[in-house]
Amino acid sequence: MKIMVTGGAGYIGSTVAELLLARGHQVLILDNLCHAQRDSVPSGAEFVEAPLADRDRIEALFHHATRTGKPFDGVIHFAALIEAGESMQKPEIYFRNNTASTLSLLEAMIAAGPKRLVFSSTAAVYGEPEVVPIPETAPLRPTNAYGESKLLVEQMLGWFHRIHGLRSAALRYFNVAGAAETEAGIVRGEAHEPESHLIPLILDVALGRRASIKIFGNDYATKDGTCIRDYVHVSDLAEAHLLALAALETARAAEDRLIYNLGNGAGFTVQEVIEAARRVTGHPIPVEICPRRPGDPATLVASSGKAIAELGWKPRYTSLDAILRTAWAWHRKRYSA
Repeated sequence: MKIMVTGGAGYIGSTVAELLLARGHQVLILDNLCHAQRDSVPSGAEFVEAPLADRDRIEALFHHATRTGKPFDGVIHFAALIEAGESMQKPEIYFRNNTASTLSLLEAMIAAGPKRLVFSSTAAVYGEPEVVPIPETAPLRPTNAYGESKLLVEQMLGWFHRIHGLRSAALRYFNVAGAAETEAGIVRGEAHEPESHLIPLILDVALGRRASIKIFGNDYATKDGTCIRDYVHVSDLAEAHLLALAALETARAAEDRLIYNLGNGAGFTVQEVIEAARRVTGHPIPVEICPRRPGDPATLVASSGKAIAELGWKPRYTSLDAILRTAWAWHRKRYSA
């Protein structure tokens, strides 16, 4: 197959792109590099630097592929801003980048592109869930603009399926972590500029790059007062995207959209993640207690039972220590060189 991967120079997108290439598929990565590096693009992938909002550019790519006899078979869409806290300070840039820009992509697909899309959604569409682990049928009530921006895309996909026949799969996940292990070793992992995700921040402390790790709120209604999140390994997540892409060929996908949660089904508190990092790294990792951040739900754990049953998804990294082991190996490789 020939697949366009938007945001394919980022942490998750590049891991999925590399897996596609390893499975013998052709890959074109579209990324504006606003939060990614050019050297993250996997070898063997075609790269186009362009914003997702540039509908004309994307449509031209689809037209050119068709004219040359190598049309795209699908799109896997990652390109988005992802910081929930920032979205509560600047909601406008999230609706512009995540929602409006995705509309440009969908318009280009309807005009000239493939009719299969795997969308990187988020468990943040659920807001404060009433049931944990969260089923796909749970009410959709985001508590931050980031989650709302993703939910609006899911709603657009529903209408595009109904009116234009666009087949889509929305994969709702929350905290992705770890580093991909290949025959060449651990080659890519999680890093953002500036960094805001818990596990790489903790590992920065273990490497001496930060003095301590901040815990935003320790008075939540959880077992140790810190927020609970689920963590899924990036390689397991990549497998799920390929399975979802294949599932869009089924008769069921022609009748309805596919929506799946991807998570560990249990969840870990921030304090538990820190304790696991202490075990894996052998570092004491000092903490600093800070006020809660606006829009942070106490518990977000997405059940993945449906994806396991319907897609045949089989996560390999099922423990927090296993996830952290790969993240630590990559972190040391990246920052200790």
